[in-house]
Amino acid sequence: MVNTNLKTVGQTKILVENLNLFYGQKQVLENINLSIPENQVTAIIGPSGCGKSSFIRALNRMNDLIPEARIEGKILIDEENIYDRDIDLVALRKKVGMVFQKPNPFPKSIFDNVAYGLKIGSNHNRADLEKIVEKSLRQAAIWEEVKDRLNQNALKLSGGQQQRLCIARALAVEPEIILFDEPCSAIDPIATARVEELIHQLKTEFTVVIVTHNMQQAARISDFTAFLWLGELIEYDRTEKIFTNPANKLTEDYVTGRFG
Repeated sequence: MVNTNLKTVGQTKILVENLNLFYGQKQVLENINLSIPENQVTAIIGPSGCGKSSFIRALNRMNDLIPEARIEGKILIDEENIYDRDIDLVALRKKVGMVFQKPNPFPKSIFDNVAYGLKIGSNHNRADLEKIVEKSLRQAAIWEEVKDRLNQNALKLSGGQQQRLCIARALAVEPEIILFDEPCSAIDPIATARVEELIHQLKTEFTVVIVTHNMQQAARISDFTAFLWLGELIEYDRTEKIFTNPANKLTEDYVTGRFG
């Protein structure tokens, strides 16, 4: 029996109920039930092809962009089902920001990258934009590195800097939840350490969900860990328990490197 409802962690931010996800005839997630707590880091682990990225993309309806994708079940954020027909997708994706596997800055200045989401459907003046851009770059731990070259093309930054810039861009619109899909797989170990430290700090203000293939990373930075296997949730518990005393033999075999 999967332990999916941990009552001791405070308020639930995301509640997943009986989630099934299909791409055409292929089912990639099967009956997922999960309660993700507020202001914690929750890691999603599992071997390649187990449904990790499909799951995290379901949390802000990114799978809607795939024509053959079909969802059954509910995902409630603050008790509101994000798959209701009348949900505002723009508002949802503002509330649930996302940072992708490969840094994807726009071919614009550093300033315009961070300000990009703020300029859509809002009336911020230049002074407001400057304050928010600085705040976001500080939150993403990159302000000191770029403050004197905000007009420089973001593509000139290193890979690790680009990833932190993308985190700043996600933070600028003031989300409540940040999704990270393998955020360190395309950057070097030093940049990875910076991003991990940043994720640890972000949970004071945000709810964080991270997909990672790196067991050590999950153990280092997450409070809770969910283990997926062939589209099913095998086990979900406090990270320390998952890595030291898992309830399921399959989980134990995976986290100790016997397969995957």
